[in-house]
Amino acid sequence: MASAETDGRPVAEFFTPGTSSFTEFLAAHRPGLLITRRVLPDGVRASDDVPHGTTVLALTYRDGVLIAGDRRATMGNLIAQRDLEKVHPADDHTAVAFAGTVGLALDMVRLYQVELAHFEKIEGIPMTLKAKATRLATMIRQNMGQAMQGLAVVPLLAGYDVTAPGGGRGRVFSYDVAGGLYEKDGFHAEGSGSPYARGALKKLYRADMSRREAVLGALHALWDAADDDSATGGPDLGRGIYPVVSVITEAGFERLSEAETEELSREMVAQRDSRPDGPPAAL
Repeated sequence: MASAETDGRPVAEFFTPGTSSFTEFLAAHRPGLLITRRVLPDGVRASDDVPHGTTVLALTYRDGVLIAGDRRATMGNLIAQRDLEKVHPADDHTAVAFAGTVGLALDMVRLYQVELAHFEKIEGIPMTLKAKATRLATMIRQNMGQAMQGLAVVPLLAGYDVTAPGGGRGRVFSYDVAGGLYEKDGFHAEGSGSPYARGALKKLYRADMSRREAVLGALHALWDAADDDSATGGPDLGRGIYPVVSVITEAGFERLSEAETEELSREMVAQRDSRPDGPPAAL
């Protein structure tokens, strides 16, 4: 936000006391830069020519919380991209994944990352996890006009709450297109393949799962989603494309390495070769 008159230096607005919210700062001084202000003309709706991404999921486990997503983006009946990144760190102890309109979602993720960093710089302390969830809900609500025209973004937020009573713990938050905020108990999934992913997690999930068990459970859930939803992509062993899986613990955010994700994906696929319907629920 510099102008020719300032020779690249920050403009006066940066030195004016105000809100610790970066989105509110933009709304006050440069509203045209906000993605939520770019509404389509009246009578125009988004078509299938806009890439959409699915499916994402999150689950809490013994050491924290896991968040994962498949890699496929679609335009109608076409595959637009096979290796889309749908899971992104928001800060050291928070991550966000998205389903919906890819372009808007990526811009919203970047803006959310700046929003959290800006707050911490202004206030000197990070937001609480619940405040982070609420702030994201506000950003989604500001996108209501575009959502009603077919450009919806539905994120999934996972974080490790370092201030939780009795010690830190993982938490999962979901949203609707109107900015409704819902904390989920244990696990949740979003996107067109989410009913199948949630069905798989319902039988596989346990609160005391180890990291390895949690990752395998997430991979099985994404496999079930891809099995019944054409917009969801499973592990592509031939191209070496695997789901993005990240964990957040007391130590912070960690994306699983390609080697670890490949190893566990191949193990899961081998299990499906002998049992196509997936592992049974524990009794």
